[in-house]
Parts: sequence; structure tokens; C-alpha cells
Amino acid sequence: MLFSDRIERVCIGSALRALATLLVLGLGLAAAKAQDAFYAASPTELVGKPGTLIRATPIVPPSGAAAAYRILYRSVGVRREPIAVSGIIIVPQGLPPVGGWPVVAWAHPTTGVAQHCAPSLDPARYDHIAGLADFLARGYVVAASDYPGLGTPGFHPYLVGDSQGRAVLDAVRAAMTMPQVPASPRVVPWGYSQGGHAALFAGQIAKSYAPTLQIVGIAASAPPTELGSLIRADVGSIVGRVLSAYALWSWSNVYGLPITSAIDKRVVLIMPRIADTCTKSAHDKLRLVLADQLFQQNSLLSRDVTTTQPWRDLIEGNTPGITPPGVPVFLAQGASDKIVRPLITELYSDVLCSRRRAVRFIMIPGANHEAMGKAATRQAVAWIADRFNGLPPPSDCEAQ
Repeated sequence: MLFSDRIERVCIGSALRALATLLVLGLGLAAAKAQDAFYAASPTELVGKPGTLIRATPIVPPSGAAAAYRILYRSVGVRREPIAVSGIIIVPQGLPPVGGWPVVAWAHPTTGVAQHCAPSLDPARYDHIAGLADFLARGYVVAASDYPGLGTPGFHPYLVGDSQGRAVLDAVRAAMTMPQVPASPRVVPWGYSQGGHAALFAGQIAKSYAPTLQIVGIAASAPPTELGSLIRADVGSIVGRVLSAYALWSWSNVYGLPITSAIDKRVVLIMPRIADTCTKSAHDKLRLVLADQLFQQNSLLSRDVTTTQPWRDLIEGNTPGITPPGVPVFLAQGASDKIVRPLITELYSDVLCSRRRAVRFIMIPGANHEAMGKAATRQAVAWIADRFNGLPPPSDCEAQ
């Protein structure tokens, strides 16, 4: 969803403020846009069922993998139109078990909302998949969607739950069509931050959207669950303004809404530059801090979007709901997270418990939002392995 909490501690001097002016003018610090023809699907190539492969190409695999592929596959857009989505598939070493390897559907955290922010374009793409080495060692395929509009043309539907959930599930279905990837239908969506939101939606819609998949669990670390509360809590900080800017800019384009109905007209001019900046490197984060200096004296929002239509309905519609009965849930949260507030995640856990879901809830003392990218990985990997091994799911609901 978002990047380092440490961005709050960046000190901006007069020289950096001068660079911010260049940033707005579009001079220097330009983001690399390395897309190639692989990501562009023709209208003819879009014809076919969601979750089917358009094309795949081998890429250098990470340590411990037998192979890896960059893929382009069919999915469904916000308006139910056919779209192409990109991603990567990573295959473990050794012989697959009878029925194929189980699949971890990795859902990535915020990388940005621009086309060139796709994780599959990042040379360090494997470094950001939490638990990858352990999953490969245990014999799991990892399917990692870029989400729509990252890599592929079009606007990225940032925190649009159904869209991201479909992309996560369709990456798994596409992998299952590849002869060189003997994947089983047994799946655990697993994500961090924005990816935790996507994983929850993937699990929520799987039965109706991708009924051939068997979701044996859902795992999420620091997931944004109650979007309205998060927007109200975060909009006063640099990171929170970027979160809101990404979401509202994306939604205004995806849903065809005027951006000035949500964002102060005095800061609308900086929005394209914010939206064009990724969050993957320290350089990217500096660009966002510099841009933020140009509107920090003004309110980002022109009104309370959590109570104003149509924004209110969009926020509610993209807030994760109740997970399916019989599907256990792993939730991890940092106690010092100032981006995804601990109380909000804890309340979501309580709601699931009240609906008799088996929830493993872990609160990690001292962990901020950045730390949650790794802090819960060991526990998540073990919990996911137990689901694939058919063990009874643990639940902390009675303790709550």
C-alpha cells in the first residue's frame, strides 16, 4: 500500500526545495519507462477466457527456483471489459507432487500507480516477494500479479478490491495453463499492505469468480481494511497524502470522476507528477517528498470524501468484507504502524471472529509499516505450509 515510515523523517533543505521546482516542471529526475511490446495486447489477443495465457517468456530465475517466467494473461477490468495483466511465475526445483505444486498467489505492496511501476519491470523483482526462498524450498509455485495498469496500458485501479482480486486469481489460473508449470488448484493468496487488501479480496471473490480454484487460506500483513478510517487518519502526513493522492487520482480516472470533486484545486497541478512516481527506491521516495513540499501548506482534500458521494460509496465498496466460511485467515499487524493503524486491523479481526471465521491474529510489538514487509514472514510461511498440509487452522478468536 505504502512505503517507508522513515520518509516522515526526511529533512528538506533549501537546495532540495529548488529541486522540487524542477520536479514540477518535469526537468530531471525523470522516471524510466522501460515497457516493451511484451506488455501490449492487441484486441485479438484479448479474446478468450479470463485467466488464460496470452504469452510467456523465460526470465532469469531466483536462487532455489527451477525456472521463472514473465507472463501476460487475460483478466477483467473495472467495467467487466477484457484486459491484459502482466506478472511473473516462479517454479520450484524437483518433481511436482501428484496433482501439481500448491500455489502461493503473491500480492505486492504499493509500487505506484504508473505503468512503469510494475514489479515485473524491476531488476530486483524477487527481493520484494516476502517468503519467496521458503516457498520454493517447500515446493510451492509463486504467482505474482503486477495488477492492471502496472506494466500494461491503462490506469491502475489502486485499492479497487475486485479488480486487484481478479488479477491475483487470474495469474494463478494462467499459470495452471502452462505445461511447464504443473500447478495445483490449491491456493493461498498472500500479500502485504496494498497486497494484503488484494489478497483479502481475492479470497473473498474466488468462489464466484474462479470456482475451479481451492482457496485453502488467506494471509495478509498490514492490510488496509477500513479505507475511510485510514484516509481520515493518514491524510495529515506526507505518507498519508501520497496514499490519498494515489487512491483518489486512480479512482478519478478509473471511475471517470472529476479530480476537483475530491482534491483541492490548488494542488491538482502536482497530482500528475505524484501519480507518475514509483515507490520502489530511495530516489523515488525523495521525489515524492520533494513534490509534497509544494502542497503541504494546503489541504489535499477539497472535502471529506468519506462522507461525500460518490466517493463514500467507492470507499465502502472497496473495503474488504467478510471472508468465505471455512477459509481460515492469517492477519499480521505492527503495533507501531502509523499508516495502517493497529486498531483498525484488530477491529477487522474481531469482525471475522464474530462471523465464526478461524483467524490467526499476530500483533508485532514495535513494528512500523515498513517493518511489516518482513516481520511477519516467518509466521506467515509456517501458517501457509500448514494449510497446504491439511492441518486444522488455529484461531485466536477466543483469546480476543
